Amino acid sequence: MSDSDMRLLDRPIWSALTTSHRHLAEGGPRALRYPVDMTPFADMVDMSAESFGALGDLMSGSQVVALFTPEQVDVPSGFKVVLAETGEQMIGSPTDSPLRDAEIVTLGRADVPAMMALTALTKPGPFALRTHELGTFLGIRAGGELVAMTGERMKPGKFVEMTAVCVHPDYRGRGYAQALLAAVARRIEARGEIPFLHVFSNNNSAIALYQRQGMRIRRRLYVTAFTKQG
Repeated sequence: MSDSDMRLLDRPIWSALTTSHRHLAEGGPRALRYPVDMTPFADMVDMSAESFGALGDLMSGSQVVALFTPEQVDVPSGFKVVLAETGEQMIGSPTDSPLRDAEIVTLGRADVPAMMALTALTKPGPFALRTHELGTFLGIRAGGELVAMTGERMKPGKFVEMTAVCVHPDYRGRGYAQALLAAVARRIEARGEIPFLHVFSNNNSAIALYQRQGMRIRRRLYVTAFTKQG
């Protein structure tokens, strides 16, 4: 990939909403966001007061927006920060990890209640009623219950973010996360696209897992979530 292609990942939300997910973007030239029932992600063309004002116009009530940016965000008055962390952006092709005792299935609209329940339990990051519409989601069931899943979220250019890597606590240690991550990556690559993901910097176990699978840290991003005050 060229340097200009890779730079799309420096601001993955803005890049996604101005390329592959342009049809989902809400807002205008200064600020864009995903539909609130898909994900809280948003970004601005710059960090000016005018751009923050445009983003504020897209927010109502206690809605939270989350930004992934290459620099720290200085949130102006009128907004309240609810999360300020760093995350590692990792890229690469996870190695295949076959399963012997489970089947990977494609998830859809009928699975949303089970997907919501699993993400509420495991807390892999924001997951809303329409998040599954952002891309393919794969899962593993046991005894009729959804016990593991992974899927696709942001799509900046030819890059596709893997997300919602989660496994029910009773089913951890069986290789489900590795197998699902590899399966999602193979689907992405079959379309001629490149998988990547984000993980909080303090999640050392997840970072180690992804590195064992052949992914590498590309860069660190700042994750800032905030609401409107008043």
